[in-house]
Amino acid sequence: MASVERIHEIRAFDSGISRPARFDRIARLYRVMEYLTCGPMLERCRFHQLPALQNSRRALALGDGDGRFLAKLLATNPTLQADAVDASPAMLARLRQRIAHLKALDRLTTTQADARTFDLPSSNYDLVATHFFLDCLTEPEADHLIARIRPQLVDGAQWLVSEFQIPETARLQRWFARTIISALYAAFRLLTGLTVRQIPPWPELLARHGFERKATRHWLGGLLVSELWEFREATGPNVQPSQP
Repeated sequence: MASVERIHEIRAFDSGISRPARFDRIARLYRVMEYLTCGPMLERCRFHQLPALQNSRRALALGDGDGRFLAKLLATNPTLQADAVDASPAMLARLRQRIAHLKALDRLTTTQADARTFDLPSSNYDLVATHFFLDCLTEPEADHLIARIRPQLVDGAQWLVSEFQIPETARLQRWFARTIISALYAAFRLLTGLTVRQIPPWPELLARHGFERKATRHWLGGLLVSELWEFREATGPNVQPSQP
């Protein structure tokens, strides 16, 4: 069965939600841009938790870029079924090209849609992957997204996050992180129209919605972080989600 791409028409946004950033124009250069920014560290961050995901059976990947993570995950986990959601048709095309080389298109469903408003492709996910994606959302948008996905997760589901962050360390390291992150936001604002200007407090939001941190790894003095969180249904959310 071939990969299914369900094209969702981008919905009209109210005054509280901006138009999605346009990543099509940088799809071919995405990997090169990563290496020019942080060398191989972004890729190491993205792949670091793969050994802990071998028992996953149903995955939801949001904004996976050119698909390197999903390709690696499907290659190392031959029983996994994955749903990928991205607003960029060019990024999804590159993802499908990678998966086609693995002969694993029958285990992938792609959906072109804005993650802030899309209809969930399935349910009973035991893995959610967001690599350098939550930093494209405002705090209310990230909170609302987590709240929408949470009911579709099985007990014990894992949420994998790769992100930039401003570390709670020495002043010089914090200055370095702020400088890099500000420059990246400025570049993506110019290249894609991204309007977000700061990283939302996603660890706090995940914790509020019943997730517990299970693993953390940092690179570049804390600028990059890879974290694995686990959902426990009995925990329940601690706050009401914000409206985007």
